[in-house]
Amino acid sequence: MENLHIVFWLLKDISWCMIWKPLGIAMIFPTLIISIVIAWRTRQFMSELCHNVAITVWITANSYWMISEFCHFDAETVWGEITYKHLALIPFVTGILILAWYYIYYQPRHKETTEIITE
Repeated sequence: MENLHIVFWLLKDISWCMIWKPLGIAMIFPTLIISIVIAWRTRQFMSELCHNVAITVWITANSYWMISEFCHFDAETVWGEITYKHLALIPFVTGILILAWYYIYYQPRHKETTEIITE
């Protein structure tokens, strides 16, 4: 499933680059759905969950940015010098905050559960 997820993600970004609007927008759904499923399946491992949720919000930000460019509202002003494209920073920063919480707070307090056990 993770490998198929990458295929959809690449198709979405190639479509964005080539300005293939219908395919780019259509690829948001399988890319986002699979990233949510992967996050759900890894929820018992905090490290995997945090990284996969960060990927999900990254895809969300990236998809919003793509749509804003496709629909030509990316450069319109929201407030002051903030444009609609800048709103993609909300999920991007959310992903950074999730990972910061994991590495700064959670991992140091749960070292015994983050070590890899090999047999």
